[in-house]
Amino acid sequence: MSAIQTPAMTDKVLTPIEIGLTAAIVSVDGNEPSILTASGADGGELEGLPFGPFDAVAHRTMEIGLRSWVEEQTGLRLGYVEQLYTFGDRGRHAQRGDTDVHVASVGYLALTRAADNTSKPQVAGATFKPWYRYFPWEDWRDAPPPMIAKEILPALETWAAQSEKPDAGRALSRRDRVRLYFGTNDSSGDGAPWDEERVLDRYELLYEAGLIEEARRDERPAALARKTMPALGAPMRFDHRRILATAIARLRAKLKYRPVVFELLPPDFTLTELQRTVEAISGRHLHKQNFRRLVETGALVEPTGEMSTQTGGRPAALFRFRREVLQERPAPGLRVRGRR
Repeated sequence: MSAIQTPAMTDKVLTPIEIGLTAAIVSVDGNEPSILTASGADGGELEGLPFGPFDAVAHRTMEIGLRSWVEEQTGLRLGYVEQLYTFGDRGRHAQRGDTDVHVASVGYLALTRAADNTSKPQVAGATFKPWYRYFPWEDWRDAPPPMIAKEILPALETWAAQSEKPDAGRALSRRDRVRLYFGTNDSSGDGAPWDEERVLDRYELLYEAGLIEEARRDERPAALARKTMPALGAPMRFDHRRILATAIARLRAKLKYRPVVFELLPPDFTLTELQRTVEAISGRHLHKQNFRRLVETGALVEPTGEMSTQTGGRPAALFRFRREVLQERPAPGLRVRGRR
């Protein structure tokens, strides 16, 4: 592709841009939320999210293009699909001095049921992997992850102490952001609660402080100044961990006002399966009785009249999503609150 010139800017050569589509494809199998990843053909590259070019001639919309190449490359037929954001920062491919076509990628969140993934992805190196592999500090189901107190907070507090005033263009100081994003106490003892939706905020704070491998790869000063780098989750190629953080944050927020959780469940399910799926996505442990009261009050499900004998114990009643709720109120979701 040759460089582009416009009539009004004949004296300036513009860098060609190519539009790509990147998919964060989520599935929940048992208690584990997973993301479809793909490694390099030679096995030497970092894991990343599936991505492909947008063909404006072959596909009328970007979503149609996304669904088409995902099914072609992986054999998966996507259910719920939602556009996230356009990721087009310079250097997003982390190649110094690269003057080739710049790729701006439109990120998507896509959901698929585990039962629909019986056929293995058809691309070598493509497989579903636990998303907490990339964000281990986000899984609070059993307890606050020890790495937060042992590794993350001490390093962030040291970094925050280097600048007591807000950085240029920011209203909050570094200490304020650490307190708000990681739910810590300030000097007066007042604490901010852990907000499971701030996945992207936490990731970008760790990147800015030079605490994750992508920051060193991108030659961020804070990362280069460190003698050792803490092992904070598996890195991903390009800016794919940032895209995944955006997808997780969006999905966690959506649980509360849209019935998207049912896109991840089989048509018939037990209330225990529903609770475990919500817990897996939110990273929160939920009180059983309170959760069931919430589901009953919200009238999101209805009994099928059948029983499941695959629970490993007493048979459990099967339920299904009650679609009438979509006409009854504008924001039918599960406004759950986890225990700290």
